[in-house]
Amino acid sequence: MTDRFDCYYCRDNLHGKKYVKKDEKHVCTKCFDKLCANTCAECRRPIGADAKELHHKNRYWHEDCFRCAKCYKPLASEPFSARDDGKIMCGKCSSREDGNRCQGCYKVVMPGTQNVEYKNKVWHEDCFTCFECKQPIRTQSFLTKGDDIYCAPCHDKKFAKKCFHCKQAITSGGVSYQDQPWHSECFVCHTCRKPLATARFTSHENVMYCVDCYKTDVAKKCHGCKNPITGFGHGTNVVNYEGYCWHEYCFNCKKCCLSLANKRFVINGDHIYCPDCAKKL
Repeated sequence: MTDRFDCYYCRDNLHGKKYVKKDEKHVCTKCFDKLCANTCAECRRPIGADAKELHHKNRYWHEDCFRCAKCYKPLASEPFSARDDGKIMCGKCSSREDGNRCQGCYKVVMPGTQNVEYKNKVWHEDCFTCFECKQPIRTQSFLTKGDDIYCAPCHDKKFAKKCFHCKQAITSGGVSYQDQPWHSECFVCHTCRKPLATARFTSHENVMYCVDCYKTDVAKKCHGCKNPITGFGHGTNVVNYEGYCWHEYCFNCKKCCLSLANKRFVINGDHIYCPDCAKKL
């Protein structure tokens, strides 16, 4: 007499029938599907005895359900990664999801692609562009203003001080005069073009002159000594009378040499006299 070979649950005879061995127990396919089958992590349906089962870290899938959560590519025979949120992804989608995102287009910067890193942020090389002209920076120097990035020419054009003379940007150095910025090469004598940044100079009607050119071309001549009245050093104070000018130290009585600055005087011909000497003429 043949020993019985029954299903552990329903006791049906399993001779000549398909069965599954589960935990050392023999189970018919019907009972297996109903009582023992693992539940697919994707579709939530039982994984029957006739289905191919895949498992990873105590989770189970039908073969057809084991797909990338992003692109739905079948992963039964492909590399994959399991994310902390439980999603299964192919290698490419996982890299995109976990990789650094470009600050320009917000797409993932894939490993091995040309990119730019600045202050712990990353851009595709073509996305790292000047805020003003929109051209890629690439290997050029650049400057920032707030969160915006500018190539050097655009930054100079937009933010650099403009020379009072030529109105062009001052990119380095420069001279400040009467709260106005100048290029060093623009801050020169109007007549001889001598640089004035480190030289003595004066301004006449908003035009700058070195001392020598001012004496020769601009300064009025003292009616007394006939030398230029420059306003430099000795002779800073000037006396003006009826179109004539004198150094203060030259404005003296012709006869007694008394200084007549801020005093009464008399003009006789081309000379000046104090009142006492004038009476003796």
